Amino acid sequence: MRGIRQFLRLGDCVWQFYRDDWGNGVVVEVMTSTIIGGTCLVRILFEDGQQRTFNNDLNSEMCCARMGMRREHVFGRGRDRSGSRRPVTRQVTAAGLG
Repeated sequence: MRGIRQFLRLGDCVWQFYRDDWGNGVVVEVMTSTIIGGTCLVRILFEDGQQRTFNNDLNSEMCCARMGMRREHVFGRGRDRSGSRRPVTRQVTAAGLG
């Protein structure tokens, strides 16, 4: 049987490519069926105040990724809870090159 591959996770920031009027959104709930062949859904709260539910299974033709949902990629997840950057723990110097 086919497995479920999730596109979005709880807390992911997203936007709908075709619907600028919705604004940005955040994933507030992920619902995955434990039954083989069951659905995988995601609920997103958008800036317009509406919660919308989408298919979250990358193996499905109806997956929100294929319907224009885009995830904000967050690089440098090494931030503390205050939002400030962590100090650099390793630096490359000219002596360390070559």
